[in-house]
Amino acid sequence: MSGKRDESHKAKPAPDDEGGSIPIDPELEAALREATESVADPGAPAPKRPRVRSSEGILEAEPVSEAEAEAVASRMREELADTQDRLLRLQAEFENFRKRALRERQEAAQYGYQNLFKDLVSVVDNLERAIAHARESGGGDLASFLQGVELVQRELLAIFEKNHVTEIEALGKPFDPSLHEAMAQVESGAVPPNTVIDVLQKGFQLRDRLVRPSRVIVAKASDGSGRSGGGGDSAG
Repeated sequence: MSGKRDESHKAKPAPDDEGGSIPIDPELEAALREATESVADPGAPAPKRPRVRSSEGILEAEPVSEAEAEAVASRMREELADTQDRLLRLQAEFENFRKRALRERQEAAQYGYQNLFKDLVSVVDNLERAIAHARESGGGDLASFLQGVELVQRELLAIFEKNHVTEIEALGKPFDPSLHEAMAQVESGAVPPNTVIDVLQKGFQLRDRLVRPSRVIVAKASDGSGRSGGGGDSAG
């Protein structure tokens, strides 16, 4: 009897299909509730999603309202328009600068020697006066003609100096191949070898740039005399 009494007191398991309840996941229940509310009221704003940490460990940004998004977009459009305007202005300024530089370079190539020729005009005038005076005198007044030519020479040298063109000093200087052009070598005991003893044609330079080298005659040591100057005895 006791065994049957114990079996009658055991709890019977609840059948799965006879009125029993199935437990629901809380997250699933919340999702269903939100879906139901959104269907019931389409105009209602969507509920804010919680900030969830992604798999990379970065928090997702919270959604912003439409007004905030429009304000940001409007500000970005204004900044873009301002940047485009500045870019157009910069391009226009650069184009103007390029055209001005090109025009100045062309004018320098075409008219760069204008001031030089303005100075040379007066020299030509004085030379023509000297020639005309010599013709009128029948060639008898050579002194006046010589004075006129010397005046022209002085004016030309003054123009050279004004334009930074200077004569290369050569006579009595050591021969310098960068400034002098040796036309001949002559034995000489009066000066050290490799010294310029005569200038056949003057040389000029513009500032530090060579315009024309001086054509010179250079001394060399006499045979058997070295630099002692004894070549005269051996030559006799």
